[in-house]
Amino acid sequence: MFERHLVRNVLDALADSPAVFLNGARQTGKSTLAQKLAVGPHRARYLTLDDIAVLAAAKNDPEGFLAGLNDPIVIDEVQRAPELFIPLKAAVDRERRPGRFLLTGSASALVLPKLAQALTGRMEILTLWPLSQGEIEGTRESFIDALFHEGSAFDAGKPLSRTEIWNKVVLGGYPEPLGRPQPERRAAWVNSYLTAIVERDIRDLAAIEGLTQLPRLLHLLAARGAGLMNYAELSRSMGLPQSTLKRYLALLEAAFLLQRLPPWSGNLGKRLVKTPKIFLNDTGLAANLLALDAARLEENAPMAGPLLETFVMAELTKQAGWSRVKPRLYHFRTETGAEADFVMEDARGRVVGVEVKAGSTGTGDFKGLKVLEEALGKKFLRGVVLYLGREAVPFAKNMHALPLSALWRTPAPRR
Repeated sequence: MFERHLVRNVLDALADSPAVFLNGARQTGKSTLAQKLAVGPHRARYLTLDDIAVLAAAKNDPEGFLAGLNDPIVIDEVQRAPELFIPLKAAVDRERRPGRFLLTGSASALVLPKLAQALTGRMEILTLWPLSQGEIEGTRESFIDALFHEGSAFDAGKPLSRTEIWNKVVLGGYPEPLGRPQPERRAAWVNSYLTAIVERDIRDLAAIEGLTQLPRLLHLLAARGAGLMNYAELSRSMGLPQSTLKRYLALLEAAFLLQRLPPWSGNLGKRLVKTPKIFLNDTGLAANLLALDAARLEENAPMAGPLLETFVMAELTKQAGWSRVKPRLYHFRTETGAEADFVMEDARGRVVGVEVKAGSTGTGDFKGLKVLEEALGKKFLRGVVLYLGREAVPFAKNMHALPLSALWRTPAPRR
């Protein structure tokens, strides 16, 4: 059983919101977390719409279904019965008491317009991603908070070898594959998982046939991971009209298999690339789709850099969900080629840049971060290069090269 760092955020939301929606991809642990809360710190009746009888009752008579329940209530996989959304709104409006409904779902609330419209202003939305490295190791990450704390000292703890890093990249964060030591068994799980997502969740969302090309699309996206989104090129490779391709991409995002990282476009007085980057949600899925193992990545396979960047993207996204700072994430690239893989901006407008390198030295990798610093002036707080070396090395007062393990082993800043 893994302790999830998002638990505190869920409990805080339940303490002052009548409804909380916990969404995320299938098999990330939403049901486990909800059940644990229902028998512990947030005692509630747990119902899942994966149960055929419960689903039938919710769809056939949604008003009567809710009226017959004493809250607090946990409703798992709520997207399977959109008929519940209007009755949920009515129930909340009748009694706006905090913590009445904890809803979970494997589809983004943003693509469930009936839910979003019905519970606007009444519901807090949280996302549970696959396990973070800190959750796997049993520690709470503070990397983002340390980056935005001006007096932070960075310590990656005991250095990890390159092979250990690549093994973490290949495993990813889904709980089930972590318990399967044999690569063949992990691959079998990934294949079954993706088939179930396409055949059930995405088909339910789309309510259309003809989704047989999604597995091939996922493979192409894995191969183009951490790259700029090029609709025209991907459309040609798939043999799909761009309109169809964009709908498929939206469905993959809705199922939390795909993330877009928007371009950062601060007022720099420079021409910036405005295209988003695209990432699969988990390097374990991506590595299996590409038939890559740690040994091949260690040999400096062409996908080593993009997979490492995808790994960092996933960890930063997870940590942003429970950090104190809660920054917005972007990427930065000028038309002249200067870039930073990640730009994080907090509510005060302070900016931190992060560059990711698959090499064993961080020397000479600060070009894009320095361009960002020169353009932003005092708003630029810090630049960091995460690399596969073993030492934390300062290159300037606010520029550091850090071992990749600093991402999840940096201690909390002293306040």
